[in-house]
Amino acid sequence: MLTLRQTLLAAAAVGLLGASPARGSTLGFGCITHNLAGNCAIGEAQLTVDVSNPAAAVIRFQFANAGPAASSITDVYFDNGPLQALSLILNTAGSVEFSPFASPPNLPGGNLLSPPFETTRGFSADSDSPVQPMGVNPGESLGILFLLQPGRSFADVLAGLEDGSLRIGIHVQGFSSGGSESFVNAVPEPLGLLGVALLALAAHHGRSRRLTSLRR
Repeated sequence: MLTLRQTLLAAAAVGLLGASPARGSTLGFGCITHNLAGNCAIGEAQLTVDVSNPAAAVIRFQFANAGPAASSITDVYFDNGPLQALSLILNTAGSVEFSPFASPPNLPGGNLLSPPFETTRGFSADSDSPVQPMGVNPGESLGILFLLQPGRSFADVLAGLEDGSLRIGIHVQGFSSGGSESFVNAVPEPLGLLGVALLALAAHHGRSRRLTSLRR
């Protein structure tokens, strides 16, 4: 019998988790280190993460660099929330290559936040060597799949991103200045609280229907 991880690997191999996951919310990023204002402005203008729910109990985070300014996402971090385990990294062979367990293990500059950004154990990844070329450069993207904790839903993920109980951090290098910056996700748009409430209601309705079916 296949485990969920093996099922996800097989699905990814045949493209079932490919280019069109169920869309949820696209987030921008806010700079937290402020080493150079121009680099912060570049990151805030062109880096995003799309959060979606491509399969039951699976959350996909799709990081993208719209360009055109030189920059490379080289580390990604997740702090808390309803996620259970990092399940799969969807690389682009030859251009974007990431592996689990980023170094450094916590978001650089994460201690500047209140509360401090504390990466959940195992919830990070960074680009392979050569670090900058294998990161997410202009026009490129990176997918990371997580399994949800038992009993948790996509609505819980969106609510966590909304209230800060789940945070996503990225470390960005490769600016033309030679500097680097760290960023943390902004509040989800355009779903907002109303969308989260509707998703929660839909999930509750679905559970009620399943219970009714079982009782017949």
